[in-house]
Amino acid sequence: MTEQVVRLPLATDTALDAPAEWEELRERCPVAHASLPSGDTAVYLTRYEHVRSLLSDARFVRPTANDNAARVAPDGVGGAAATGSSTALPDRGEPHRRWRRRVGKYFTAKRMAALRPGMTAMAEDLVDAMVEQGAPADLRAGLGFPLPVYVICDLLGVPAEDRDRFSHWSDTFLSVTRFSAEEIRDAQAEFVAYMAGHIAAKRAEPADDLLSALIQGTPDAEDAEDAEDAEGLSDDELVATGMGLLVAGHETTANMIGKMVSMLLEDRSRWEQLLADPALVRTAVEESLRFDANLGFGLRRYISEDIEIDGELVPAGSTVVCSMPAANRDERAFAGADDMDLSRLPNPHLTFGAGPHSCLGQALARTELQVVLETLLTRLPTLRLAVPAAELRKTEGLLVGGLREVPVAW
Repeated sequence: MTEQVVRLPLATDTALDAPAEWEELRERCPVAHASLPSGDTAVYLTRYEHVRSLLSDARFVRPTANDNAARVAPDGVGGAAATGSSTALPDRGEPHRRWRRRVGKYFTAKRMAALRPGMTAMAEDLVDAMVEQGAPADLRAGLGFPLPVYVICDLLGVPAEDRDRFSHWSDTFLSVTRFSAEEIRDAQAEFVAYMAGHIAAKRAEPADDLLSALIQGTPDAEDAEDAEDAEGLSDDELVATGMGLLVAGHETTANMIGKMVSMLLEDRSRWEQLLADPALVRTAVEESLRFDANLGFGLRRYISEDIEIDGELVPAGSTVVCSMPAANRDERAFAGADDMDLSRLPNPHLTFGAGPHSCLGQALARTELQVVLETLLTRLPTLRLAVPAAELRKTEGLLVGGLREVPVAW
């Protein structure tokens, strides 16, 4: 590993650009040292084969508060996701696999397809409201943020009217440098209390939603791999699951909607290509996921035993940051990696991770992104950015990347 230390997050010329350092790191130092905002040092991976291999290795998991791992955030300003204190859920071994089986069966592509008409109706209503208010409009505020929140609230059976509270709680959950220790502590206490109260209400009066189903379990299910699979989750597991899904449903997809549309409108020929051939929507969504350079810090892994990466020894006790967006721009895995090819096939990008800890909600995110793109192409074919792409502003101080606003006109 090089003695030169790169500082994360890496700077970019604009909100949509890839950091210039990625190409040099992949070529000359794919196993690098990186300084985190906390001042701690981690190992930083930028090649596709290395990132995929490590994420797929079940031995290594996200650091928790119990690991002596490199800290992302400075003391006192990191949210629960940054500090590793975010969950009561099992994060390894058979308990983790069992939890994924029980929750993951509600996020299959087939189930998401059944939700698609409702998502489309929501997206059309939000676009209609945006048009009624007139241009220019902030696509993130008018569509990108509310649609995923409405969808995840509907899935969990929580009132979407509380979405502003969810937004604040989510930001504190994902904070690296944005909030004070007191703000984070208060917000997380409110979040836990809210979700615990919601779980108690669902136990008393189950409804047709994901949390009610997880409370009841599936005692008569023939496909349960063992008796514990058929049981409902504990209260602590339910609270952690509900909080995690609300954060993921609010933050990551909301950000990706804004970034996807911005990337497609940055070069108008991309939007025109989709208007001419709407059948490209699915591959365009996948390419947007691959091409996104503003994904955030990447995924951390705590190395519990010595391993070798690219001939370099990474000793036990190290923390590794897997940069999925850097890996997604690796020419070794993607021909023309720095070009946005809306018809790219295959497209084995790593935006949702890989292996036993890959994103459970990826089918939901894909469906929402496809619905948004289909709706905008149909309802607003003349859509354009209302400011130069170079003027778009990144969100700062969170584990995940996004745009502060997406001004559009039509």
